[in-house]
Amino acid sequence: MNQQHYTPEFEKESFHCPHCGVYSRQIWKEISIWNNGNQTVNDLKIAYCSHCNDKSIWFNKNMIEPNIGGVSLPNQDLPQDIQEDYFEARDILNKSPRGSVALLRLAIQKLCKELGEKGKNINEDIAELVKKGMPLKIQQALDYVRVVGNNAVHPGQIDLKDNKDTAVKLFNLINLITDVMITQPKEVDRLFNTLPQGQIDAINKRDNKAGI
Repeated sequence: MNQQHYTPEFEKESFHCPHCGVYSRQIWKEISIWNNGNQTVNDLKIAYCSHCNDKSIWFNKNMIEPNIGGVSLPNQDLPQDIQEDYFEARDILNKSPRGSVALLRLAIQKLCKELGEKGKNINEDIAELVKKGMPLKIQQALDYVRVVGNNAVHPGQIDLKDNKDTAVKLFNLINLITDVMITQPKEVDRLFNTLPQGQIDAINKRDNKAGI
């Protein structure tokens, strides 16, 4: 299961690196300019990741490079085309939260389709996934997306829900849904298939008799 994500924060000793995605120690350094001696620029700092040695640049306590809003990397079991939407939404989060939210809603529609649904009406998709045994918490997560989307105002009006906070929630929901509906079953299958073939055949025979 995915570990908790620690968003990059100014002068925090450790967080998930925005480049490599690893939770690692950050080495902070002030940026100085040369003007008849060293002169420190107090509002500009660099944090070096102790794992990949790549850097994040901070100005006025905000990360300006990379400009990804501190969002975690996508679950690696997320289909590639949905990962592309995820990364695009991540790249524009700070510049256009509304655009980021729109891309993430599209990604969730695609994810529902990946899970065997039509991907056109999220309310219908949720109902079908529940019939297939989708956990209650994932149902509630998808209902959050549905309600936020249905309550969006008409074009030309400001939708206060399409903000950075909503986008961050949707990033987290995509990874949560992927973990529960794809990653965990995949891991269970992997473990089951490590059993000796004779044991697997006996279990399948037992389940067939029970009508499972």
